[in-house]
Amino acid sequence: MNIINDIKSVTYLKSKAADLLNQVNETHRPIIITQNGDARAVLQDPTSYENMRNAIGILKLISQGEADIRKGKVKSQDDVFNSIEANLKDKLK
Repeated sequence: MNIINDIKSVTYLKSKAADLLNQVNETHRPIIITQNGDARAVLQDPTSYENMRNAIGILKLISQGEADIRKGKVKSQDDVFNSIEANLKDKLK
C-alpha cells in the first residue's frame, strides 16, 4: 500500500471526482483529501465504510462486556437460558 497515492488535494477532487470514486471503489482504499496541505476529509467506498462501522460496533460491545466482567456483572449460561425459557413460556400463555 502506497499512501502517497491516496492523498489528494480538494482541487484535485473537484476536477477528478469521478476518477477518485472509481479508484476508491476498485481499490477499497480510502483517499485522504487535503486543503491547504492539511488533511480535511476521507473518501471511502460504502462497503469498506460499513465493514469499519461493524468492526467498531463489535469492539465497543467487547469493551462493554469486559467492563461488566470487571464489575462482576455476570450471569451463568444456565441462568441466562433459564430466564429466556421462562420469558418465552410466559409469552406463549
